Amino acid sequence: MNARTRRAIAVHKAGHWPEGAAADRVTLAFVDRHRRRLRLVADSGTPFLLDLPRVQHLADGDGLELDNGGYVRVCAAPERVLEIEADGPAALLRLAWHLGNRHLPVQALDGRLRIRDDRAIAAMVEGLGGRVTALSAPFDPETGVYAGSEHGPVC
Repeated sequence: MNARTRRAIAVHKAGHWPEGAAADRVTLAFVDRHRRRLRLVADSGTPFLLDLPRVQHLADGDGLELDNGGYVRVCAAPERVLEIEADGPAALLRLAWHLGNRHLPVQALDGRLRIRDDRAIAAMVEGLGGRVTALSAPFDPETGVYAGSEHGPVC
């Protein structure tokens, strides 16, 4: 990093920043979107420093405010995930309970759940009557009540 390296100094949640002011974007996997300070490389190849006052979860569509007044849009990278479906809302809720009981990060979608690819968990879900589909897609799970605190997310 040199003296001219841009610094991202604040996170603005999706829909709460001027998206037209995005100078660049950065595509990150789920495990790379819970940070405070880290050297990142934007999709254009331009390096910048994430330099936040505390650890924050970065979600797809968030804007990183740069010290020079611009923004970098956060994009969730496609990764290996499992989508889970069930025969009705009660059955899906039951599966969600079992996943939460294992403290797994879960993304709630319309009529289905998404988790990171895990063959043992897939077998458990199928054993409970759920249907599992493996695919490559962005993963942006619920962050929990402590997201953005010094305690980190509760998934």
